[in-house]
Parts: sequence; structure tokens; C-alpha cells
Amino acid sequence: MQNHLSTSQRRALWALSLAYFIQATGSLSVAGSLVPISQEWGISDAQSARLLSIFGLTFALGAPLAQVMFGKFMRRTQVLAGMLVFGLGALTFAIAPDYKVLVASRIVMGLGASLIGPVLIALGAELVAPEERGSAIAMILLGVSMASMVGIPLAAWLATVWGARMLFTLIALMSVLTASSVFLLVPNVVSGVDIRLRQVGMVLKQGKSLAAFLVVFFITSGVYDMYAFISPMIRDRWQGDTPAVSIALAVIGSAGIVGNLFVARAARHYSAEHLLVVGLTLLVADMSLIMLLPAQLSLLYLLLVVWAFSTDLLWPTQQRRIVEISTAETRGISLALTSAFMFCGIGFGSAVASWLYPLSGFYGVMISSIVFLLLALASLWTSERLRARSAEYQAVSLS
Repeated sequence: MQNHLSTSQRRALWALSLAYFIQATGSLSVAGSLVPISQEWGISDAQSARLLSIFGLTFALGAPLAQVMFGKFMRRTQVLAGMLVFGLGALTFAIAPDYKVLVASRIVMGLGASLIGPVLIALGAELVAPEERGSAIAMILLGVSMASMVGIPLAAWLATVWGARMLFTLIALMSVLTASSVFLLVPNVVSGVDIRLRQVGMVLKQGKSLAAFLVVFFITSGVYDMYAFISPMIRDRWQGDTPAVSIALAVIGSAGIVGNLFVARAARHYSAEHLLVVGLTLLVADMSLIMLLPAQLSLLYLLLVVWAFSTDLLWPTQQRRIVEISTAETRGISLALTSAFMFCGIGFGSAVASWLYPLSGFYGVMISSIVFLLLALASLWTSERLRARSAEYQAVSLS
């Protein structure tokens, strides 16, 4: 199928993708920089990992509430405000004197991110024709893949060489610069939606929607249960050093971009449900092999290629599915809830890892990750059943 995106639309989508890149890098760089953060502030790896959980849980609560409080404003305005608050949180992290201020900074970053991620998708989806929404969402989410390939490995290297404080100072600066690019390149033409708190409850009461959100929650719980502790696991299980961690993160990012580019084209030919089943099945099989095969770094890098391809097959596809099952009136809050469940999953998965790893080590984390992914498959099956039942009911009502 021919691509009908104009030059101005592409520029706008790339600006939104850059915003997602900065948010993802600033949000998740903690996972790749656990050791430098722990050394800088004299805290444990588990305490450093909790900074990721705190961010995720703040985002989970903030995303739907932000849409209730600020959803009526223009979408671009929401993104700009979110980028500036996010940058303020990163600057606070950089100058934090102790762990309490670190926690506060991650809360501020989570609140800023709650106005970025879900709004980026809703804004980008409305800038293009309906038939191009799958590709537009994939383009925006390419920023997340680039964060995995370039942003997070680079952040881990910068934190090791220059220190964690300098890393978050740069994140604060880039947040401001990215806000400027969004202001210049993204047209201020997409209106927000005045959302009431009861509308959030109404969306959550829909069985097909709640089950769809649980798919998102369990996917991110499973992925970040493993990803949050990838640095300690490489150090302890594979006897890897800091360069080995950076290579692993770069492998994840590179393969993730391939997965994102693939799904941008596959979205035109395959349903979101089909791609989710394929991605989850691949991920479960790959993580089982990571757990069972000998601890060789070269073998791990190979398996991480499949792991990253599968995860980046899932990210844009789950967003696309929410867009498809929601109405124009509920799309904004549905995407906000999707991001809320996503980051709640990130927070929950990383919290589970920070609890399990000291107790049961590598195998405990891997087994719990696989269980979460199997629950995602079960939630997808349930969501599809409820969606079909709802369609049948509507057909009978109209006849």
C-alpha cells in the first residue's frame, strides 16, 4: 500500500518521536545506570531500581488524572507542558543531595511524562488519515526503540564516565530543546477532549477495554521484570562487566528498531490481535531459552535480538489495538489509561524484580517474567471474547 504522509506530517511525527525518545531515555535510563546511581548516592541496587518503580507508579496514577484535569487543552500544549515538567524533574535529580530528593525528582518526572506519552499517540493519530494511523503510531514509537538502541546505552556510558548527575543534567537540557522542536514542527490543530472522572470509570467498566488494558499491564510487567535488573543479571549470571551491559543494551535497541520498522509495514496487512499473539509467543519462547541455555555472553546477545524484536513488535501494536477498539470520544482517555497501565506494569514488574532478585536471583526473575507474559496472552483471549460478544449485542440491538 502506498504511503500518503505529507512532508509536514512526517516532520511533525518525527518531532513527536523525538519527544518519546527523550521521555523513554530519561524514564528508563535508571535501568541501565543502576550501578553508577548506587555509587553516586551510596544506595543499594534495589533502592536504585525502586526509582524506576516510583516513576512508573506515579505515571500510572498521573496519566488518567492529567487527562481529567488538563485534557481539554490543545494536545500540543499538553505535550509542551509535560516536556518542561519532565525536564524540571531531571534537573532536580541531577542536583539531589540525598535519596529522598531522588524519589521526589522521579515523582516530578512521572507527572511530566503523564502529559507526554499518552498525548503523543493521540496527537499523532489525529494528524493523519485513519488508514495511516498504524504507521503513524509506529513512527512515533520508533522514538522508544531509538531510546533502547542509542539513548539508554549512551546514558549508561555517560553515567559511568561522567557520572549520573551529568546524565540527568543533559536529559533536562534535551527536554527543553525537544519542547522547542515540537512547538516549531507540530501544528496546533488537534483539540483536547473535556474528560470527566466518571468517563474514566465508564471506560474501565467495559469488559473488553479493561481486559485490553490488562494485556498492556502484563506485557510491560513481564518485560520490565527482566529489563530492570538486566545489568545485575549480566554481572552475576554471565560474569559481564560494564561494556558487556552496554553491548547488550545496544543489541536490544538495534533489534528493536528492526521490530518497529517491521510492524510499521505489517500493520497494513495483519490485525493487531494476530501480531500480539505472534510477539508474545516469540517472547515467551525466547525468555525460556535465555533461562535454560548455558550462560555464554555471545549466546545471550543472540537471544536478546529475538527478545528486542518481539518487544518492539508489541509496543506499537498494543497502542494500535486500543485506538481501534475505542471511539473518537474515548480515544484520549483510553490512550491515557493504556499508558497508565503500561507504566504501572513497568513499576510493578521492576518492583517484583527488586524483591525477587535478592531472594531467588536470576531464575526467580525469569520465571515471574514468563508468568506475566502468559497472563497477557490470557487477557488478550478474554478481551477478544468480550469484544466479539459486544459486537454481537450491538448487531442484535440495531436489527
